[in-house]
Amino acid sequence: MILHRQIVRFQLKEIFAIAYGNYTFREALIVTLESHGEKGYGECTAIDYYHINLNDFQLLLEQVKSQIEAHAIIHPTDFYRFLLSLELPSFLRSALDCAYWDLFGKLERKSFLALNNISYKQLPESSITISVDAVENQLQKIAESKWNHFKVKCNHFNESDIRKLLQSGKNIALDSNGSFTAADCHWFEANAVVSQFTYLEQPMKKGVEQYSVLHSDTFANWMADEDCQDCSDLERLKPHYKSINVKLVKCGGLTPALELITEARNLGYRIMIGCMTESTVGISAGAVLAPLCDYADLDGANLIANDIAKGSYIVNGKIQLSENHGLGIKLI
Repeated sequence: MILHRQIVRFQLKEIFAIAYGNYTFREALIVTLESHGEKGYGECTAIDYYHINLNDFQLLLEQVKSQIEAHAIIHPTDFYRFLLSLELPSFLRSALDCAYWDLFGKLERKSFLALNNISYKQLPESSITISVDAVENQLQKIAESKWNHFKVKCNHFNESDIRKLLQSGKNIALDSNGSFTAADCHWFEANAVVSQFTYLEQPMKKGVEQYSVLHSDTFANWMADEDCQDCSDLERLKPHYKSINVKLVKCGGLTPALELITEARNLGYRIMIGCMTESTVGISAGAVLAPLCDYADLDGANLIANDIAKGSYIVNGKIQLSENHGLGIKLI
């Protein structure tokens, strides 16, 4: 097996404004695993609020490159145990795990869905992100969009803005990226009208002291993002969150994501497959888990101007899964 890697700079189609800051581009590390004439691809994005440094990842990959390249082709779940032994950060481990699933499926001439016996009759529609802006501008973007589901970003609580969004009659989720206070959250929990929001994602900053003020048995469909990293978080979050956002880079890849989704479902959570601002490489990996989820937020590749791959696509919110082997990813 041969390991390749490259850092790619993605220009965003418009300013991506969230509570953490404003962004005009993203950088990602694309990992390629090659064997017997086939190539598998994985991706991890540089996210400042997760303290991800892709140059550090390059050095880590150089340190473990010989171990990865010497490894035999085995089932991905067994290969993941090997990846765990390398003690890599979850973002980098995810890129390697996804690349390996893609490669393994191509070698076996089977899709990820076939390898995992995943069938489906319908898929959830993906939301598209509406960046932080004046609510009038956000509503105009929603009205002009061909998408049906929207994730509206905000960086503070404004009751008037909230009510205007609710009055739009659209399928809207609200993501404050941790910018709400405890008092703001009490307002949401006390007002039945907020049940019209599809979900309310990560209302407060990450941490037990923050989410302890949330209650899962109220009108608000609180969704944990940064507060839910892997299976170890599920039990203690249950009294506070109804839903979780599964992102591959947070939990470490497709292999742990399958386990996370299974355990979350057993505990009664509603589940979303989410993404970072990623190319079709990362989105194709997340999309294969959409059949197992209630919600999808897979708009990452739709936000960038210079995509580098073909695979599964999100067209006006409709998930179009690739029928090709592995994750169906091909660089262009």
